[in-house]
Amino acid sequence: MKRLRVKLALAVVAAGALAIGIVAVAVAGGGHSIRAKLTGYQETPALSTTGTGKFRASINDAAHEIHYQLSYSGLESPVTQAHIHFENRTNAGPIVVFLCTNLGNGPAGTQACPPGGGTISGTITAANVGAGAASQGLAAGEFDEFVRAIRAGATYVNVHTNVRMAGEIRAQLEHNKHGGKGGKD
Repeated sequence: MKRLRVKLALAVVAAGALAIGIVAVAVAGGGHSIRAKLTGYQETPALSTTGTGKFRASINDAAHEIHYQLSYSGLESPVTQAHIHFENRTNAGPIVVFLCTNLGNGPAGTQACPPGGGTISGTITAANVGAGAASQGLAAGEFDEFVRAIRAGATYVNVHTNVRMAGEIRAQLEHNKHGGKGGKD
């Protein structure tokens, strides 16, 4: 019986050490994640639409980059562009990062948006942080400041369409520092 307790205690200690090691590796390697569900109800003003979307991202602090994936479907008209904006959840704000555009208005190299729905992915670096929010203290190229804004919940992603030019679906980005599933998805 005593031998069984010792084995059980060692197994619990080993499992705990393994879990701590996995979390430490995820955090050290930039395992910070963002998951958000886009809906019309999060737009300002709120919209009733059949459109939905998902945004997933991983912040790699060491490499100064964010890997992202944006998927959307069911929108009322063709997609024109998608961005990350700098602002709280109750207001519309300036564009900080172009994710895609079909209007030819993005920085060189901006990918096209799938007009009828689909998925895009990419990597955001300091070079992708635009000057749209400079008057609010987030200047072009300020990657670390952009990441701080994400972690503070002061950024949102939205998808614009022909009918809803100001945006049809939106989600406030919230940082999950443990690399797991966020509360919005």
